[in-house]
Amino acid sequence: MRPTAERGIMDEDGVLKLVLVLVALWVGLEILGAILDLTFTLLGALDSIIGLVIIALIVAFLLDRI
Repeated sequence: MRPTAERGIMDEDGVLKLVLVLVALWVGLEILGAILDLTFTLLGALDSIIGLVIIALIVAFLLDRI
């Protein structure tokens, strides 16, 4: 099998487009990861808030406010 002169040749625009797509994908995944991290952090704080609401409802029930 003889190597051809055209094999492995890519122009600069093609390489730049490939790098641009890879960097855009990387940035998109970083942003998605940050959003998911923020969401899970807020959901973690939501457990404490739900606990406080339950305590407040029990106290209000015991004081005949409900």
